[in-house]
Amino acid sequence: MFTIQSKRELCPKIWEMVVRSPRLAKKAEPGHFVIVMADEQGERIPLTIADFDAEQGTVTLVIMAIGTSTEKLVRMNTGENLYAMIGPLGQASDLEHYGRVVMVAGGVGAAPVYPIARALKAMGNHVIMIHGARNKNLLFWQDRLAEASSEYIVTTDDGSEGRKGLVTEPLRELLEADQSNDPRTITGVVAIGPAVMMKFCAGTVRPFGVKTIASLNTIMIDGTGMCGGCRVSVGGATKFTCVDGPEFDALAVDWDSVLSRQRIYCDEEKCSLEQYVRQLALS
Repeated sequence: MFTIQSKRELCPKIWEMVVRSPRLAKKAEPGHFVIVMADEQGERIPLTIADFDAEQGTVTLVIMAIGTSTEKLVRMNTGENLYAMIGPLGQASDLEHYGRVVMVAGGVGAAPVYPIARALKAMGNHVIMIHGARNKNLLFWQDRLAEASSEYIVTTDDGSEGRKGLVTEPLRELLEADQSNDPRTITGVVAIGPAVMMKFCAGTVRPFGVKTIASLNTIMIDGTGMCGGCRVSVGGATKFTCVDGPEFDALAVDWDSVLSRQRIYCDEEKCSLEQYVRQLALS
């Protein structure tokens, strides 16, 4: 029984859902993900765990409603049960003593960044958080991210909150300032958000040679390494996001392939959502 204990809309189309699952919560670590089904005929949706509480036996998910299956999920109410929630899956984050580490959270990527940043700060790292969104209405969990950080920077594309610009701009400034010191003190970057954002974060960091980790949001079906749908090229080798990831060396990922594969089912997804909306209107 995966009972929804609470649900709230964080910002347009993005929802926070706290689900009771004591066994899963006990095993969860930063970086893990789950496979969720809203109903028996529902799609298997991979969602990175945004938070977990072993004592309360709960797992927190942050869901962006962009297609039929995610729309079904966010339309469920407190007290209802998910049909299935399987996990924790994937490899947990490789938490290190970086010294100073930059976390880049883009859009809904703010959710999976949070438990990683919290754990890194608890280890004694100096965590610099760059939190970006298109506008202030799409920012969420600002208080959580600020608490999990030593320094907190907000950027919006339109300048409606924080500094105007892309997350790559303060990232480059931090690395350039650090390069003037000897030795460099920023030894790690973690970027989680839209694939195109992670691609440009990798491009920004590449000249500085700093270790950079990205959490991939590839197409996924079974989540156990059998279907191959989530395959990605990393350093010329084929990896499966579900069992080898979801975190990989961002400087070694073939980002053009990742972006291309994400667009494979766009037409089908659009058709499915249009049909679902029509069914809702008739019901």
